Amino acid sequence: MKIICIGRNYVEHAIELNNPLPKKPIFFLKPESAVVLKNQPFYYPEFSKDIHYETEIVLKICKVGKHIQPEFAHTYFDEIGIGFDLTARDLQNECKAKGLPWEMAKAFDQSAPLGLFKPKSAYKNMNDIAFSLKVNKEIKQQGNTRDLIFSFDHLISYVSQFITLKIGDLIFTGTPEGVGPVHIGDHLEAYIEDEKCLDLKVK
Repeated sequence: MKIICIGRNYVEHAIELNNPLPKKPIFFLKPESAVVLKNQPFYYPEFSKDIHYETEIVLKICKVGKHIQPEFAHTYFDEIGIGFDLTARDLQNECKAKGLPWEMAKAFDQSAPLGLFKPKSAYKNMNDIAFSLKVNKEIKQQGNTRDLIFSFDHLISYVSQFITLKIGDLIFTGTPEGVGPVHIGDHLEAYIEDEKCLDLKVK
């Protein structure tokens, strides 16, 4: 199982981090050891002092595909969920400043907590799905898939030009503006529409 994460896929998020808007999708990978399931807690790692939350809609791939054409991409995922792309921002900034890869800031253990998945048939329109994050009961992020720079189908088609997609692979589709730090003791709750799908405590 691969975890494929898309960066800078909402305009306002790119702006808040002073990043240029991408002409093509940007993606990176996380290992399977990044996954946190069943609302298990996230344990703050010793190697960072600035872990940030990034709330994202996640696609679950349902069949094998390579060089997928955009018009067929919608048939390659059958469930959507929500997850956090947790980021060690201090490590990321340090790596960027040196021109180094920054997997250590994105791909560390427990960096991809995942919530419930539901059939995509539960939603009327893949291009109009609202989602949000509350931290300690306060709304911190609100997004809608209509604001994606690159749609779900575009992402699947693009990534499959480089990497064969397999059953069970996950695609984190990008985060809206409002990212910020988490602290020990924080309680994070992520929603798709009005349904809470992920509940995470930081320890």
